[in-house]
Amino acid sequence: MKTFHPLREHGATLLVALVMLLILTVLAVSSMRGVVLESRITGNRAENLRLQGAADAALREGEFRFYGPANLRDKLEPSESNCQKSNKLQTNGINRPCLLDISDEADRLAFMLNPLSFLKSSSADNKTGADTAAAGETDFVTWMPYRGREAGNDNVTATDLDAYWNTRLITVGEDDATALNAEYGAILEGRGTYFYQINGQADDRLTLQSTTANVYVGLNN
Repeated sequence: MKTFHPLREHGATLLVALVMLLILTVLAVSSMRGVVLESRITGNRAENLRLQGAADAALREGEFRFYGPANLRDKLEPSESNCQKSNKLQTNGINRPCLLDISDEADRLAFMLNPLSFLKSSSADNKTGADTAAAGETDFVTWMPYRGREAGNDNVTATDLDAYWNTRLITVGEDDATALNAEYGAILEGRGTYFYQINGQADDRLTLQSTTANVYVGLNN
């Protein structure tokens, strides 16, 4: 009588299972990495939108400071007293802008291209938003704090990012000044068209910029 013996197992099934498990593990890890990356991208995008919103709000306040004919001298000549934290937005619309005095042509260009970086590397007092937050109410600051969307109401919540603004009168060449303010002595009297660079920044990380043109009828009108 012939006896049949079962074949000896060589572990092929176990090997296949381990290979499949390894493949599934690699796929799971890759998927997790993709989810983490997407989460980081989404988080960075949301944070960037928060920064843009805060900087844009500060930018709007800087623009609003030039509305109306009041305080025309303050809108044409830089004054350190206007760049103090005590210079708050007024409900009656009679406001004074913080005009920075940057006289050197190369400095003006650097400030226009990157105001945040330029001021950080300058010798000015209180040259960042963080410096402004720590400064006193009557200290000169290069970045004015944005305190809320309503004049006279400090309604910024604890979850809002710190936002700041500043402005600069854009000087023009003699030929341009003559074309814009054709009548002799018009500039000295505060009559004509004046251009301003307005900057808003959030948390010392992101800066937005706008340029406005204002027409004034003169200091005595």
